[in-house]
Amino acid sequence: MTSAASSTRIETALTNLHLGNEMGNQPDIKIGIELLREEFSAKSPQSHVRARHCRRTHPGATLLVAMVLACCILANAQHWTPVTIPFPGNATTALVLTDGDVIVNDDITGWWWLLLPDEQDDYANGIWVPSPVSLNYAPLYFASAILPDDRMIVEGGEYNFGQKADTTKGAIFDEKTGVWTAVHHPKGWTKIGDAPSVVLPNGTFMMGAVGSKKQALLNPTTLKWTSTGAGKADSNSEEGWTLLPNGKVLTIDTQNGKQSELYDPGTGTWSAAGNLPFFLGNNCGKNIVPELGPAVLRPDGTVFVVGANNKTAIYNVSTGEWSAGPSFPEGYGSADGPASILPNGNVLVQVSPCFKPPSLFFEFDGTNLNLAPMPPRAPFDKSYHARMVVLPHDGHVLFTDGSNDVEVYVPKGSPKSAWLPTITFHPGTVTRGKAYFVKGRRLNGMTQGAAYGDDAQMATNFPLVRITNNATGHVFYARTRNFSTMGVATGNAIVSAVFIPPKAMETGASKMVVVANGLASKSVALTVH
Repeated sequence: MTSAASSTRIETALTNLHLGNEMGNQPDIKIGIELLREEFSAKSPQSHVRARHCRRTHPGATLLVAMVLACCILANAQHWTPVTIPFPGNATTALVLTDGDVIVNDDITGWWWLLLPDEQDDYANGIWVPSPVSLNYAPLYFASAILPDDRMIVEGGEYNFGQKADTTKGAIFDEKTGVWTAVHHPKGWTKIGDAPSVVLPNGTFMMGAVGSKKQALLNPTTLKWTSTGAGKADSNSEEGWTLLPNGKVLTIDTQNGKQSELYDPGTGTWSAAGNLPFFLGNNCGKNIVPELGPAVLRPDGTVFVVGANNKTAIYNVSTGEWSAGPSFPEGYGSADGPASILPNGNVLVQVSPCFKPPSLFFEFDGTNLNLAPMPPRAPFDKSYHARMVVLPHDGHVLFTDGSNDVEVYVPKGSPKSAWLPTITFHPGTVTRGKAYFVKGRRLNGMTQGAAYGDDAQMATNFPLVRITNNATGHVFYARTRNFSTMGVATGNAIVSAVFIPPKAMETGASKMVVVANGLASKSVALTVH
């Protein structure tokens, strides 16, 4: 953790850089650069290689690139590494599918691309495979989720093909067939737009409509909607939903000051969840509904909520009480933006001035906000352009920012053993292409994983099955489906899933693990026929 003196120097440096950039004041920029160089330059023997990559990637950047270079070499552990093959378009929302592939939206084109890891399970060294949508549907800022039958649903969109629409279009993608199927909107809805969504513990997809208090539940088999959500205190606009261990859903109101609410799937109703220490919203000087940042459930049972006005708050699920969290540097917040859980329980979060660059990255450790390394485009990024999703490999985090530069954050630290999935039942022998059960504890993980809010959802609270061939060391993911629960932090309850080893995988003696939010169980022996 950064010392108090070091934190003061870092904050002074960032203040000088920010003011210098805003005012065009070269002396301030120079002071900021020198302070950061003094703080970080001798901390990592790997610094020169990464610094050359950052400089080469953006040779025409302003002196603010020095901020990135300094953070590239922060602390000899966590770091960013680029996906070797640039994204074929402009990468935005990304979700992990149940066979370990990552599907990434190409901004306003109607195209999606699959990122397939290499045979060593390295996503940074993966390849891109196209999956276009032929439904006249190219959303930006929309609801999305992985369903318990292994399909992906995409609903609404503030924009469609780059035009303001608040569209009611939607689609389900089935990777087994490569087919996209249109989904009709709930009856009577004229807008979906940049909607919040969540998959409830029973596997039902829940979605809210922008500009209203309406919510609806989708039956994934019949694709029929039913209304829910009586008692909502304010509109769904700009609100995000966080699934809690008790199965309820937490939201922070954007139009009722400091109020928060809980949705109870058992009753289908909302109720008050207490007041935050202060209002976290910020409309960034525009006459719009105040924006908010992401809210991430941590393994310790607290929810870390990021404000758009440099403040944060913490919700204790056990007590139902709110407390104040640490603050970001003055002027920085998340008026929409990404955050992600890390294996050690920290939360990685991106912040920037309201709708402006540059971006800063921090890790919240439960008490403090610690400056984290920054990817090459941080001086040019606004927080709302970016997304994060937890990868199956060691809890690495995939980061997109609307460009072709897709980066992977490699964290430091280890999870507690009590957070890991545990396998209690598995077959000893499997045949490729056939279905099998796996059972155990915490197979869905301790949290949804990554968060953003109303504009993007990319939860990974479902089990993945990773099989490694003993002879070759090659890694394969079996498709999983039919999850007994889509809850989080399920404790000692035995939960289950079906897994189907791919027909193309290698046969012979192997090891199998279950992965949830990047955390892997202990391996068990498996023979593949």
